[in-house]
Amino acid sequence: MGHVIAVSGKGGVGKTTLCGLLIQYLCESGKRPVLAVDADANANLNEVLGVEPEVTLGELREEIERAGVDPRYQIPSGMTKQAYLEMRLSDAIAEEDDYDLMVMGRTQGQGCYCFVNGLVQTQVQKLQSHYPYIVVDNEAGMEHISRGILPMMEVAILVSDCSRRGVQAAGRIAKLMKELNFKPQKTGLIVNRVPDGKLDAGTLEEIRNQGLELLGVVPHDDQVYQYDCDGKPIIQLPKDSPVRSALGEIVKKLGL
Repeated sequence: MGHVIAVSGKGGVGKTTLCGLLIQYLCESGKRPVLAVDADANANLNEVLGVEPEVTLGELREEIERAGVDPRYQIPSGMTKQAYLEMRLSDAIAEEDDYDLMVMGRTQGQGCYCFVNGLVQTQVQKLQSHYPYIVVDNEAGMEHISRGILPMMEVAILVSDCSRRGVQAAGRIAKLMKELNFKPQKTGLIVNRVPDGKLDAGTLEEIRNQGLELLGVVPHDDQVYQYDCDGKPIIQLPKDSPVRSALGEIVKKLGL
């Protein structure tokens, strides 16, 4: 069975960037193929990786819901909605040389995400035996944790910036996992965008207050910001990038 790594944290801390670089590190280390899962309704892991998915799980949900009502969505005659969904699910996986990408995406307009969340869970469980590693980029906050979408995770990586609020958010996610009786083999915190790669005493104090294990820090790098502004995939950062180097050292400590 594949090892499931879940990446979570407060919004705006660079979680998806680190998730993309983690996928890249695993592939370059011979751990391929990796299944990358963007479990965020506001999907952008594909942009970090430089991949354009053909269809998202949210869009498949729309096809099923509108079939028979909207002429743009037609299910072949004699085929049930469930059978059509199973057939189309393979189209929701973008296949690259070293990894495959599945994107949750969002539904159109109003509506609950319960069905799409359920698809993420069932697809991860179904595909787990086909990949040595599955890396899941969770949406910001606690939604997927509270819904129990990923109870099978083996490694829980919590990401924060240098702010106390970011560390506190990571602490709340860690506490929620305990309340739900999730038992990943490893849970730890990565602090991202750290000026000069050195944590402030106040941030270290908050990490201790939250009872979090610090896996490591990733320094601030203007090049990441520039790549984002230019629309370049973050995984195209040079190998000597301090961000890539720092994350690589952290992954080695995790034994992945």
